[in-house]
Amino acid sequence: MTEISALLQSIEPLLEQTTFRQLSQVIFGMLVISGRITMLGLSRWTEKGGSYRTIQRLYHSLLPWQAIQWLFFQKRFLKPEAAYLVVGDEVVIGKAGKQTHGLDRFFSGVQQQVIPGLSFFAFSLVNVEEEQAYPIQVSQTVKTAAEKVASKARAEAKKVKKTAEKKKPGRPKGSKNKAKQEVVLNPELVRIQQALKSLLETVGTTIALKYVALDGHFGNYPSAFMVRLANLHLISKLRSDAALYPAFTGEHNGPGPKPKYGPKIEVGQMDKKYLKETSLKDKLRTNIYQGQFYNKEFAFALNLVIIVKTNLETKAQAHVILFSTDLEQSYDQIIKFYSLRFQIEFNFRDAKQYWGLDDFMNVEETAVTNAANLSFFMVNVSYALLQPFRPQNPDYSLLDLKAHYRGYRYAVEIIKMLPEKPDAILLADIFLQIARLGAIHPVLQPSPSP
Repeated sequence: MTEISALLQSIEPLLEQTTFRQLSQVIFGMLVISGRITMLGLSRWTEKGGSYRTIQRLYHSLLPWQAIQWLFFQKRFLKPEAAYLVVGDEVVIGKAGKQTHGLDRFFSGVQQQVIPGLSFFAFSLVNVEEEQAYPIQVSQTVKTAAEKVASKARAEAKKVKKTAEKKKPGRPKGSKNKAKQEVVLNPELVRIQQALKSLLETVGTTIALKYVALDGHFGNYPSAFMVRLANLHLISKLRSDAALYPAFTGEHNGPGPKPKYGPKIEVGQMDKKYLKETSLKDKLRTNIYQGQFYNKEFAFALNLVIIVKTNLETKAQAHVILFSTDLEQSYDQIIKFYSLRFQIEFNFRDAKQYWGLDDFMNVEETAVTNAANLSFFMVNVSYALLQPFRPQNPDYSLLDLKAHYRGYRYAVEIIKMLPEKPDAILLADIFLQIARLGAIHPVLQPSPSP
């Protein structure tokens, strides 16, 4: 318990003394608890002063989570000389009932269907060299009434479209060209834009941020426009069937303005002048191409990286189209930065599996916000607690960490029952042996004294 209090000293100025003490108790309870992480469960596992009412008061207190995450990151993980990347994604958790704040129907990538539950959008900072993501900001997605009405209208329109006659080819009569520079962001992008601005204001000039990596859901012009408004560059993925055009380079002698687009390119038959790298493994050839191309949905050219894999036996092909709005970025950096986007999925996994993101049963807005943010804060806390163990055993995991603290909790209760407290050497051995019982990758590090 003492090392947890010491670890949290950096965020103590942000909290009242009582709140800080309660948070320390809850964090210790989350480390030792077995089973679901709920307020009732935590009240049973905290070492002292962790009654249900105490934990309930903490969950209903207004906490400055973004400031807490940022200050903790600065004190424990920040390396000023390192390069950092912003990655963002949505996490959806299933919830039942009708009263939970923000409860709606969201698409779950895990279940590949729309489910009733809660949605949170998170931004993490990724250390490019270490390839480690640290959650900094988490905001809940709460749909407005107008947004729900519009969603139902779109669903009805799709049903009507399926039953209607086949649409005639070509542009509808009387339609006019639309300026692509004038983009009206949908409610989802407005929420993300506000969260991104808030993140940049928090980070300030401490870290020089240049890139935001988002998944293929945001591989469109409005998302790129939103990121460019924040003076950052977007790295994402286009649809595999996206139409790509080089800039027009021929002579134009006819009437009208000079064409903007050249002939459409065939991804499976790319010109060799765009080829950057070729590799062969297990009869699977991988060609990497890079060039500046246009997609007619975008108002500007994109720095595209096209990865084409060919099975030399069957001649079957598959490809991925990555893009960056930074026209000077190298192809290998685009590939690496987009692959680092996946690190936020490990944050989601840890928050769900170990720190109660899937378990909490709170329904009020403040309590839901605290439960979700506490889960992501525990992701960073656990990374800090793992650091002393990893040099001895790189495979030391979160299961080992929880087993270590649960053993410590058992040892404390056993020692309380002894008529006399053992000497320091025997006490250290007791803590060491009990803390190692449930570990998968135990290490020979003494447990803290009670």
